[in-house]
Amino acid sequence: MTIARHLATIDRLCSEDFPLEHGGSFGSPGGPGYHLVELERSAGSGEGDDREREEQIEAWREGLAQRLADRWGEQGHMSLDGVFLRAQQGDEHIPEPWASLGAYVRNVYVWQAHGDGRWVALGISRPGVYREFSLLALVTEIDPP
Repeated sequence: MTIARHLATIDRLCSEDFPLEHGGSFGSPGGPGYHLVELERSAGSGEGDDREREEQIEAWREGLAQRLADRWGEQGHMSLDGVFLRAQQGDEHIPEPWASLGAYVRNVYVWQAHGDGRWVALGISRPGVYREFSLLALVTEIDPP
């Protein structure tokens, strides 16, 4: 994929209606008020190259973030660690998709898209035992917590 294709994906998601139910379309998770899509997945062949794979995905994120900053201004930076903890404690209602996103993304860059009031967030998933690092894009009408 190229950055131009990722921008086109984000533009498409900014203009599409949101799914009425959780599950989304095109194999991407989504739900009422949001679209979530994996833009890139790190390439790796096994143990020992985690840092290299993470750097690869970070480079994609930074390149795409620069293009979005040119469009919408400098991004905000939001840690999702606290969002995840607050959602787990149950003392505070954290709306979807932010509650779930906090479970596997540590932090995101966030913009409010001009013209439609939607939020766009870019984050890198934390790999699990079998998951690679992934660059994720979230488009939502739900304000960040």
